[in-house]
Amino acid sequence: MFNLFKKKTTAAAGLLPVQVDMHSHILPGIDDGAPDVETSLVLVRGLYDLGIRTCIATPHIIGDLYRNSDETIEPALLKLQQACAAAAIPMQISAAAEYMLDDYFMELLQRQPKLRTLHKNLLLTELPYIAEPVNLPEMLFHIITSGYQPVLAHPERYLYFHHNYDQYKWLKDQGFILQVNFLSITGYYGKNVARAARYLLDKGLAGMAGTDLHHGRHLSALQSAANQQLFQKYIKDALLQNKELQA
Repeated sequence: MFNLFKKKTTAAAGLLPVQVDMHSHILPGIDDGAPDVETSLVLVRGLYDLGIRTCIATPHIIGDLYRNSDETIEPALLKLQQACAAAAIPMQISAAAEYMLDDYFMELLQRQPKLRTLHKNLLLTELPYIAEPVNLPEMLFHIITSGYQPVLAHPERYLYFHHNYDQYKWLKDQGFILQVNFLSITGYYGKNVARAARYLLDKGLAGMAGTDLHHGRHLSALQSAANQQLFQKYIKDALLQNKELQA
């Protein structure tokens, strides 16, 4: 009877506060994420146990490193879907991509009829970690006029934004949906990244959250009870657009 007086939480213990993970590197063998199907299955099962039911894989597309395309992504996706079915893991898995905003991306934008999106016209993008592209406004203009709604992956991890948080509002006002990494708020990537991630969530500037899951170390950090308390504190499903990705 005393359970009646326990404080309710936003989600069950041990579960992430979203059911749709829109940023992960779980496809086998095509970028710096899972190297093989066996590892992919461990990561997918781990996400499922954390309450994720829909997973949108987002392999990197980077001009000088990972020139992934439908020809590499589709076979890897099918292999993982078949392996999940054989392992009786009922995860809904699809594949978009995480596009580095570089010269190669601009080539793809101009010559490909359709880029790989999260849902409808939502396009996951990322920036270089070292320096902000000088032509970012121009690239953003071309993305939007090409019919896409850009989603910016982990803006809290770009250190050049840390000296002026007003730039986050500028990014959102220019048309980006800002996506925060779950582990960013825990200090996994450093204190400054955690501070920026919490700012984005506290100020209502973040529109999505993703695991950016690459490997077992990420999974272990997501499973940490202490980190899950932080997820429940800072990340509210009702404030995010993740759930709209399965509509």
